[in-house]
Amino acid sequence: MVTQRELSEAEVDRVFHALATSTRRDILRRTIEREQSVSTLASEYAMSFAAVQKHVAVLEAANLIVKRAEGRERLVRANPEMIARARALLARYEELWRSRIARLDDLLAETPRSGTSDNSDTTKNEQGD
Repeated sequence: MVTQRELSEAEVDRVFHALATSTRRDILRRTIEREQSVSTLASEYAMSFAAVQKHVAVLEAANLIVKRAEGRERLVRANPEMIARARALLARYEELWRSRIARLDDLLAETPRSGTSDNSDTTKNEQGD
C-alpha cells in the first residue's frame, strides 16, 4: 500500500506552474493516454523541437511525467502518483471552499432575531398611530 504524502509548497508551485500552459496540459493529456517519444510529441505542435523539449522538462521537474531512454529515443509517460497527489490537493481546496460557501449560506439564511419588532413599532409611532 502506497501512502500519499502531502505536496510540499515547492512541489505545489512546480505543479501549478507546469499546468499553467495549455501546451503542457496537452502534453500531459497525451502521455496519460500512452507513452510517447519526445519526437512524436514535437510533431504535434507548431513549435520547434527544442521548445517542446522545454515544456517536457517543466513537466518532468514537476514530476507530472517520467522520461526514460530507449536507445536514441526519449520516451515520456504521465506519472499517475503525482497526478493523484495533485488531484488530492485540489480536492482539499474544493472541500475548504464548499464548507465556506455552506457556512455563508447558513449565515444568510438566518433570520434576524432582534430589531424586527422594534422597526414596526417605530414605523407606527412615526405615522402617528
